[in-house]
Amino acid sequence: MGILYIDKPKGMTSFDVCFKLRKILNTKKIGHTGTLDPNATGVMVILYDNATKANQFLVSSRKEYVATVRLGILTDTLDIDGKIIKQKEEKMPDAELIHNTLAKYLGKSKQLPPLTSAIKVNGKKLYEYQRQGIEVQIPLRDIEVKDIELLDVRDDEFVIRCNVSSGTYIRALTRDILDDLGVIGTLSELRRTSIDGIDVKDCQKLEELTGDNLVVHSLYDVISLYYEVYETDDRKHIIDGKRITIEGYPDQVAICCNKEVLAIYGREGNEYRCLRGLF
Repeated sequence: MGILYIDKPKGMTSFDVCFKLRKILNTKKIGHTGTLDPNATGVMVILYDNATKANQFLVSSRKEYVATVRLGILTDTLDIDGKIIKQKEEKMPDAELIHNTLAKYLGKSKQLPPLTSAIKVNGKKLYEYQRQGIEVQIPLRDIEVKDIELLDVRDDEFVIRCNVSSGTYIRALTRDILDDLGVIGTLSELRRTSIDGIDVKDCQKLEELTGDNLVVHSLYDVISLYYEVYETDDRKHIIDGKRITIEGYPDQVAICCNKEVLAIYGREGNEYRCLRGLF
């Protein structure tokens, strides 16, 4: 079992990535910690074999993106792959105005997700409502923009870098920024450059992978990015799912033995109980 850091190419769905890796790894058990749209590129964290047991515990708290926004085109999906619903010439706002507008989005706020997202309302995904032409009340989502900056301004495009909480839709973020600037536009390129400190520079390009050049990361290396680790020498105690008493640790902790991740434990009163075995 293990974990791969993949640099997803443009034009593939996240399912396509897993399908290709399933063949390379010769495994049926494979998953990822966060999807990317087909037009987007960048970091994907892939888990296979028993490492997939940890998927529910590898929920990202911060993701970094570099987004390119093109003026003059508005699509139904808020990105370049969508159907054009409005088009007109736009003058690029002054760089200082863009910079000041971006600063308004720092911190916590509520975001209206795109109608073309996979968020479920009453058991049905939003994009299913859109395809059927059914209006639906879209719930706002809590998001946090931890850092955002203007990287470049071109003739009809500007480029931003943003560090955001999990669940933030960059298409929706750029939609709101464009509305504040008083221009129409769409997301033309999106690259996820980091997930919880896993940098795209450390990822392997999917198109270059074979069964012989895979760089496999241990579950311990990745789980320790998300949880404090408690080392025990009583492996059987944890394998049997018995409770433990420890002090000075957060509500959830990774229990390991010689850097083998055995389980995630959660606080319950004065003790910790097993939430899921990962051996």
